[in-house]
Amino acid sequence: MSDQAVSEDVGEEFEVEARQKGGMNGKKLVLFIVLPILLLGIGGAGVYFSGLADSFLGKEEEAAEEVVEEIPVGPAVFYDLPEMLINLTSGERRANFLKISVSLELESEADVATIEAVLPRIRDNFQVYLRELRIEDLQGSAGLQRLREELLLRVNAAARPAVIQDVLFKEMLVQ
Repeated sequence: MSDQAVSEDVGEEFEVEARQKGGMNGKKLVLFIVLPILLLGIGGAGVYFSGLADSFLGKEEEAAEEVVEEIPVGPAVFYDLPEMLINLTSGERRANFLKISVSLELESEADVATIEAVLPRIRDNFQVYLRELRIEDLQGSAGLQRLREELLLRVNAAARPAVIQDVLFKEMLVQ
């Protein structure tokens, strides 16, 4: 090959690789237009679904009105169960006792007769459950909340069709 042929080959390579300066190529288009639009969309969706935009959209007022409507109207009816003394399960030689006094919040005054009719069953359900508890199960507010939920489930099962709203602790002593 001659020098002239080599220079023509080199010249053709440079012509092919030469680009047009300026304008928007694919990478710049994605970087400066598509990416910011995508980030704004994701950020807006995050603000909307996290609830930060609720104050601007007026949804807080609607939620507050719904909560007020769910509160039952009418006087509360309470029924005091007799005091119970239960021997707790323990791995120790020394016996541990639970003295508990409970009040039931009823849905209506008509449920009092139903509760009195099934009172032995309610006491039995409570005694059987409480007998299996350990002192560790009653410690802290989480333990008391679990106890309240379990007693509520058991009293509602025993007193059906009467509906008990809540179990209230009047006195609880662990020795």
